Amino acid sequence: MKVTRYLSGAAGAALLGEGASLLLDVRDLTDVLVWMGGAVVLHDALIAPLVLLAGLVLVRGGVRGPVRGALVVAGALTVVALPVQLRPGRPANSSVLPLDYPRNLLIAWATVATVTVFVLAVRGVARRPRPRS
Repeated sequence: MKVTRYLSGAAGAALLGEGASLLLDVRDLTDVLVWMGGAVVLHDALIAPLVLLAGLVLVRGGVRGPVRGALVVAGALTVVALPVQLRPGRPANSSVLPLDYPRNLLIAWATVATVTVFVLAVRGVARRPRPRS
């Protein structure tokens, strides 16, 4: 467990250093700070409370964790895809956004739902008492 913790910490520190080095190339740091602050506010004020509320309302018992995890992943996918979905008009260069993003978001949501149902099914089978012979 300690080795995993140290490796995770080292990977996180390396990624933090990479992010900091990329910030050195930014000309207008104010826009980046506003964007980062907006992401924190969006998460803390909207996404996290909605996920927790849905977890409390929709499910009971041992399925609460996987459902909340699925909602967090689906919410993160939505937040990442939202700017592309809400962008007005067509881009001047057709290679900028060449994919069908609404369809791909639906596929990603369906994948999250399928994996969640699979995890719940495996948990249900694992918890089922076995007959004694």
